Amino acid sequence: MAQSENPDHKRWMSFALSLAETAAAIDEVPVGAVIIMNDKIVSTGLNLKESTKTVTKHAEIVAIEAACRKLNTWRLNNCKLYVTLEPCMMCCGAIYQARIDEVIYGSTDPKGGCLESLYSIHQDQRLNHNFTATKGVCADQSAALLRGFFKMKRGK
Repeated sequence: MAQSENPDHKRWMSFALSLAETAAAIDEVPVGAVIIMNDKIVSTGLNLKESTKTVTKHAEIVAIEAACRKLNTWRLNNCKLYVTLEPCMMCCGAIYQARIDEVIYGSTDPKGGCLESLYSIHQDQRLNHNFTATKGVCADQSAALLRGFFKMKRGK
């Protein structure tokens, strides 16, 4: 079975997609993230950049900050991050710094993604932490949500 067809990946990505839908409902770019440890939710995040007027409030960063608070550590070893869109450079930096073990993402981001599209930061051997990345989990749903959101924004 391909990693992107893993039932656990689909379950958690479906949860991340519901967070992305919540983001869209509050007029945020529809990206959702969930951090899992031992098959349990540690934290969640959705884009809050527009609501907070804060450039760093991407779904991944929101989820990482919440996980650090909950676990009382900046080291998120043994955690997996599910996110509906390929993380950008800023988010990949936070993932790297937090020592997250694995990132599972939905659709690629050809203009900003840093796990495949523009870079492969997770595999850079010059860094002292590498992590696994699995792409394409629920990619069609994620891409459709993003396309619909931006189509609606352009229509205004």
